[in-house]
Amino acid sequence: MTEKITLKRSLTLLQVVFLGLAWNNPMVFFNTYGIAANSSKGVLAGAYVIAFMAIVFTALSYGKMAKAHPVSGSAYTYTQRSMNSETGFMIGWTILLDYLLTPMITCLMSAVFLTSQFPQVPFWLWIVILNIGITIISYIGISVSANTSKIFVIAQILFIIVFAFLTIKSVLNGMGTGTLLAVEPFFKSNVSTSVLLAGASILCFSFLGFDSVTTLSEETINPEKTIPKAIFVMMVIMGIIYIGSSYLAQVVFPGYAFKNTDSAALELIKMVGGNLFSSLFITVMIIGNFTSGVSSVTSVSRVLYVMGRDSVLPKKIFGYIHPRFRTPTANILFVSLITMLGIVLSLDTAITFINFGALIAFTFVNLSVIAHYYIKNCKRSPRETIQYLIFPLIGAGFIMWLWSYLNINALILGISWMAVGFVYLAFMTKFFRQRLRNLHFDDGNDEFMLRESKEENIPVNS
Repeated sequence: MTEKITLKRSLTLLQVVFLGLAWNNPMVFFNTYGIAANSSKGVLAGAYVIAFMAIVFTALSYGKMAKAHPVSGSAYTYTQRSMNSETGFMIGWTILLDYLLTPMITCLMSAVFLTSQFPQVPFWLWIVILNIGITIISYIGISVSANTSKIFVIAQILFIIVFAFLTIKSVLNGMGTGTLLAVEPFFKSNVSTSVLLAGASILCFSFLGFDSVTTLSEETINPEKTIPKAIFVMMVIMGIIYIGSSYLAQVVFPGYAFKNTDSAALELIKMVGGNLFSSLFITVMIIGNFTSGVSSVTSVSRVLYVMGRDSVLPKKIFGYIHPRFRTPTANILFVSLITMLGIVLSLDTAITFINFGALIAFTFVNLSVIAHYYIKNCKRSPRETIQYLIFPLIGAGFIMWLWSYLNINALILGISWMAVGFVYLAFMTKFFRQRLRNLHFDDGNDEFMLRESKEENIPVNS
């Protein structure tokens, strides 16, 4: 009998955290600095605090569902197991819109910076070079991806530490407010709550990425404990980096009167560190985007793998694992082909499209906590009601608030993508006369399979 090839369970807590931080990209603060400072009328740190509070409830829900279902399908798995297979498929299909486009966006961001530095090199060539590099690292193994992410994330964090040091030095020398203790970055009497919320709505998307670690469940040691811990550690690190950086940025440069809003971060960097530091900034930005690309390819290829393994996508292609590298190599190559669309799509257009899928996933993961714990498993003591009903409802409420800030083009594309998925689902179920098969668990999860089967009275080998 031929041994079944599965994903390799090797990732530690630290490796999972670094992969998640790589997807999130700690340098994303500088990408959104000008736009967010302008939107919040200079109350940037306050907007970050609100954004963090809005997202943390959803992060808690992801941690709870990762403990209940340590499988690599993320929101697809959680919705399928807590609700039903058809709803799970639609959520999986929808988050693919977000996940598939993210690697392309990271290549586009880097290509924009590289083209400005080396205008003689064609833009499309940077897309090809970056895409090939990301694909090779993702292809040859999860450990290589994790170790690469670790090195590049550390480089980004070191840059942010140097930025903080130079900013503090500048403020103490009389630049900006001239003091490190100020309330204005958090609150201004002439800035309304609605303006602050508008700024926070933009910044909420800076925290996206914590969900990516749930796609690594089947490659993580002791995922029931490790994945929730990784999400918690990630949120703490991101909160410190973003809130701390925004506070320092506002005390060294109060207000939001930039020469160019899009390149405001470069103005800030030159102000505190000069031309040499700004050159280093561009280098680290490219490193950050490249690392985010590696991590995002890792995530989306695992979601595609689980959907292929379940046969809701063609199994021979998407359910394939390379026998040597133990990675879903066909999926990685498929994502690489999608990323090549960056040659013809603009960065603005691509960014517009990614948020729809994320908000759909976040909403249903919050609802999945209620369905799994509160309704299905009757966790209804006063403390459990807060954990499994109130907190998820708060999380879902914050996500619904973010919906009001989505671009109309994102809504149109997202709804169109869901419509295509619905037609495909109707085809698979013979217009809903048949049910989709239940989620498949590989042989590496025997203990988990047994527990699930006892809960639902299903034969283990069904």
